[in-house]
Amino acid sequence: MIDILDLTADVLVAGGGPAGAWAALKAAQAGADVVLVDKGYTGTSGATASAGTGVWYVEPEAGAREAAMASRESLNGHLSDRRWMARVLDQTYANINELATAGRYPFPVLDDGSELRRGVQGPEYMRRMRAWLKRSGVRILDHSPVLELLTDPIGAVAGAAGHRRQLGRPYRVRAGAVVLATGGCAFLSRALGCDVNTGDGALFAAEVGATFSGMEFSNAYAIAPEFSTVTKTAYYNYATFYREDGSVLAGAGSQGGRSVIARELLTGRVFARLDRADQAVQAAMRRGQPNFFLPFDRMRIDPFTDRFPITLLLEGTVRGTGGIRVVDDDCSTGVPGLYVAGDAATRELICGGFTGGGSHNSAWAMSSGTWAGTAAARHATALGPAARRRRLVAAGRAGLRPTGAELGTHDDIVRAVQAETHPYEKNYLRRGDVLAGALANLDELWTYTGAHTRGPDPVGARQAAAMVAHARWMYTAALARTESRGMHKRLDHPSADPASRHRLMVGGLDELWTAADPVRPHTPLDLAVAS
Repeated sequence: MIDILDLTADVLVAGGGPAGAWAALKAAQAGADVVLVDKGYTGTSGATASAGTGVWYVEPEAGAREAAMASRESLNGHLSDRRWMARVLDQTYANINELATAGRYPFPVLDDGSELRRGVQGPEYMRRMRAWLKRSGVRILDHSPVLELLTDPIGAVAGAAGHRRQLGRPYRVRAGAVVLATGGCAFLSRALGCDVNTGDGALFAAEVGATFSGMEFSNAYAIAPEFSTVTKTAYYNYATFYREDGSVLAGAGSQGGRSVIARELLTGRVFARLDRADQAVQAAMRRGQPNFFLPFDRMRIDPFTDRFPITLLLEGTVRGTGGIRVVDDDCSTGVPGLYVAGDAATRELICGGFTGGGSHNSAWAMSSGTWAGTAAARHATALGPAARRRRLVAAGRAGLRPTGAELGTHDDIVRAVQAETHPYEKNYLRRGDVLAGALANLDELWTYTGAHTRGPDPVGARQAAAMVAHARWMYTAALARTESRGMHKRLDHPSADPASRHRLMVGGLDELWTAADPVRPHTPLDLAVAS
């Protein structure tokens, strides 16, 4: 008989990054008994814990908020929503201020005595979030990835099952509500902190009937040195880029010129030098992201004076904007008992079709985490003790319960999906015929995965299945959007189509579908809410 750890809770939060931490904290503050499970160690795993990040923190003056919302609308294809942007700005402002007091985060003090609250150092931020969670009574299971959601007989989410990696022991959590904060999918590209971001939560959500939005905006590639996994692309705003022969690569840039870099990398190497940063900027960069400079220092390279080779690493829906569709202000998914937060959710509502980078994503993580955790606690309270006595139905399929004989390994699946998603000429420099060919290969891979993949490592098998599913939703949406908008660039459709100014939903597992989702027009009320 298998020795299973069997727990009960009001709210189960899957994922221990900032979104999961805020969801668990707010659920606990609302009076819920909360269990948080993390694939890694809460406080050190994930993209935020590995680096410094800005925060979309804007003082509540009307003009500043209006400028903050308007500044990126053209860039994002006019797919963002002013009402949601205003909500996130309000919630982020409150959360950052709470982090400074109750969370005891030491923001830098400026010469005038005020605190600089527009960014956080990820390691310190997440260390303090973990301590805050423990003080609030949240039970944390580290190194305990979820493998599948559990539902009751009528389809409401009633918990999750997973695997405690260090103990080699399965676990199950019965809960009144579940918050998925498992992050996006970077397809194991080696981008710093993204090794846990394999799109697992998206697969779990799809298996219980949730849908997705913005999956075509998933081709985010970040600049990194060839010898490093640190993707601090903003620093390359101060760079000049060069071909291998030493000539300047015209048009290359961190913003608006990454496609030039991608094309050059198809045939040769590209080099960079951060020679546009003056002494003050150089000092600020070292303070802001010390780990960016560690590999340079070890190799005795001065990135401000020496040319160094760079590459582009796929960040997928970690840095892109697609994810599980949010259907209401409480970050519910349309599936009873299931809520979503952070990079697992679509960020189109505030970012439209273009990456929000670290700052918008950080603001979205704490805001959506707050709303999802609070709503999950409310849902669990409404269900009462009976929620813990529901009969459970396992929802997991591909990678857990193959329909045929086990063949190959999940590593084979990972390599196959990476071959369709990593190459620039497939995922970044997009063309319809290339996308169609890649999607056909992925459809075959999905069928194979569902029939034959399981093996002795259930976590690896589920990660592989999630990556295949993620890639299929991405390319299905990319083919359906026959225009260029936001970060989705189609070489065969280089212009934006005014008739396509809508969000694009995608769903399904074996058979995929897409549907247009109209963008709510801006109204005078939006401006009133923003002010």
